[in-house]
Amino acid sequence: MALSETDKYKKMAAEAAVDEYIEDGMTVGLGTGSTAYFAITRIGERVSEEGLTLTCVSTSEESTELGKNCGLNVVPFEGTGRIDVTIDGADEINLLLQLIKGLGGALLREKS
Repeated sequence: MALSETDKYKKMAAEAAVDEYIEDGMTVGLGTGSTAYFAITRIGERVSEEGLTLTCVSTSEESTELGKNCGLNVVPFEGTGRIDVTIDGADEINLLLQLIKGLGGALLREKS
């Protein structure tokens, strides 16, 4: 399936963030939504290709399932200490860098 122009940019941004910010030994937050999908997939590729050891927590059941399918060690929030980095998308950002995240699908878990 061909990606839309918007999805091409989301994929590029997500993959660049993963390649720039994810390092071996980190605890990584997995976001939810279309941009997070590309990030989670790229994280899985890096784990497979580079043998990275990561602990991941996710903002939704969908991201948990995707992460596990990509070979990631996804653990519950309970007992998780500091999260080193989270990669996620946003639906709107204004000039003050205030953002709107999500349409409510994973709202309660995202706010936890």
